[in-house]
Amino acid sequence: MAHGEITKTQHQPIGVREIVSNLTERESSVKLPQRILDSIRRQDNTSEVLVKIIQLTVVFILGVLYLVTPKTDAGTAFSPVPFALGSYLVLNLLGLYWALRRGLPNWAVYGSIVIDIALLMSLIWSFHIQYEQPPSFVLKAPTLLYIFIFIALRALRFEARFVVAAGLMAAIGWSAMILYVTTSNPFDTMITRDYVEYLTSNSILLGAEFDKIVTILIVTGILGLALKRAHTLLVRAVTEQTAANELSRFFDESVATQIRGADREIAAGEGLNRHAAVLNVDIRGFTTMAGDMDAGEVMSLLTEYQKCVVPIVQAHGGTIDKFMGDGIMATFGAVKETDSFAADSLRAVDAVVAGIEKCASDDPENPLGHLTINLAVADGPIAFGAVGDDTRLEYTVIGDAVNLSAKLEKHNKELKSRAVVTRKTYDLALQQGYEAVNSDVEFSRSAVHGTEGASELVVLHR
Repeated sequence: MAHGEITKTQHQPIGVREIVSNLTERESSVKLPQRILDSIRRQDNTSEVLVKIIQLTVVFILGVLYLVTPKTDAGTAFSPVPFALGSYLVLNLLGLYWALRRGLPNWAVYGSIVIDIALLMSLIWSFHIQYEQPPSFVLKAPTLLYIFIFIALRALRFEARFVVAAGLMAAIGWSAMILYVTTSNPFDTMITRDYVEYLTSNSILLGAEFDKIVTILIVTGILGLALKRAHTLLVRAVTEQTAANELSRFFDESVATQIRGADREIAAGEGLNRHAAVLNVDIRGFTTMAGDMDAGEVMSLLTEYQKCVVPIVQAHGGTIDKFMGDGIMATFGAVKETDSFAADSLRAVDAVVAGIEKCASDDPENPLGHLTINLAVADGPIAFGAVGDDTRLEYTVIGDAVNLSAKLEKHNKELKSRAVVTRKTYDLALQQGYEAVNSDVEFSRSAVHGTEGASELVVLHR
């Protein structure tokens, strides 16, 4: 429950084999819950949709540029660019449809990578035919730079293995291109060692081509390492987000928000002094009633009861502190200070009474129609904070108002009432703008079991 901190770990030097292993293996050593794996899978599929949209955008931009710019191959009979762009457009539209409908499986992503690189290499290969030049001409094509776009696109998946696959495919593709160029004419490989001759002719400088392959591999490695770290953070972020969502189910949303937003780890014994109102809700005679019911019926009844009461309390600014069997304790002004905590608590009482009646009237079969719900409110200084130890913490409130509210709830049986509050809380609520919905509000003075002397009380509902 404490606000987590990312701890630093020390890394030992590793070799090339270990780097490749780290890049291509997922975090299989950590068994993640299926719901977290599903969340990560949804993130990955969203990323693949984004990849396809970007690829389609690139195709559109290249198509527009091809249409509006003067053609350097004017007069030649063969122009592969429209065919390559058209094929790429169709394939990416199909990929986008697939990703949106069902999500791309891993083999389809690998297949997409192969198609991307193969189409680019085929396009580059065709240039010496298009421009009627020797095969070595293709090694000078600046179109190779697009390879880095294809590699970078795979970084959007937050999985290093796809970046590695794109980089290795690109390195293999360019190596095949070099092999083709140097072996296409066994009588003239056109290899030179003169850098100037290489730049000013169709000669081949093997060192320059190896530099391109090394650059592709280095960029791939850097992106892969960065993605490996990013994927770890993604898994951690998804895990913590899932845990935060689960936290909201076990805590009132206002408490869960405070826990998630804490600047430092929450420790036992820390607390705040507040002036707050405490509401207790309970089913009269529930223990006896539950003894004649099976477990399923008991839990079903409690669920219906809590589904009716809890949203009403929360809608009026109340924070659910705890469930105690059929008892519900809520606070107003404890988690977050307000100037209307007493008024809000009494409005919640009125709304719960009306809500129970509505739930029962809407469905004659609803068991809530056969129950008597008791409510009580008291206000005063309380301590709000975390109790427990380092292994188990619980947010709660402590103070006289907590005890008095619980005793008043049980005192409803003596008064034959459904909702009672202290006169002090009632007067404070009026000052804060509360208007009683019941015209038959009763004032009484009676002894409450467990307290000294008589207490000034107000019965809100009979």
